[in-house]
Amino acid sequence: MIRTATPADVPVIRAMIRELAEYEKALDEARATEEQLREALFGERPAAYAHIAETDDGEPVGFALWFLNFSTWRGVCGIYLEDLYVRPDRRGGGHGKALLTELARICVERGYERLEWSVLDWNEPSIAFYRSLGAVPQAEWTVFRLTDGALAELGASSR
Repeated sequence: MIRTATPADVPVIRAMIRELAEYEKALDEARATEEQLREALFGERPAAYAHIAETDDGEPVGFALWFLNFSTWRGVCGIYLEDLYVRPDRRGGGHGKALLTELARICVERGYERLEWSVLDWNEPSIAFYRSLGAVPQAEWTVFRLTDGALAELGASSR
């Protein structure tokens, strides 16, 4: 049901990224190209990794895209799950849980001490699903982000 993604999966990964962005009401922000994804996942120095959830007949129905982070407090790496997506008509079949189980297995096997991700605060079905697995929201932390003009402006100010 779960396998490591291959370069041949890039088109379906990109398609599912766009489906996820549409669900999250941010399709215009999903600008990654197949070439960018291929380089990030399978280039000389991969920046991210992906797993595919598929049906028994090999149809891709979901994916997890992740990268390593590092905890200065624990002194070891962890996994940051950037995207977890299962196509709506395939939800409830265990694919999402299987993807998270695989990432948890990787953490345990490699000695990583955290598996973490973000979820939109209005996405109640996903929040309930994550809680059912024992995941705990980090309510005391707030995510900050610099992008576009603000990022360019701050980056240029160091010159």
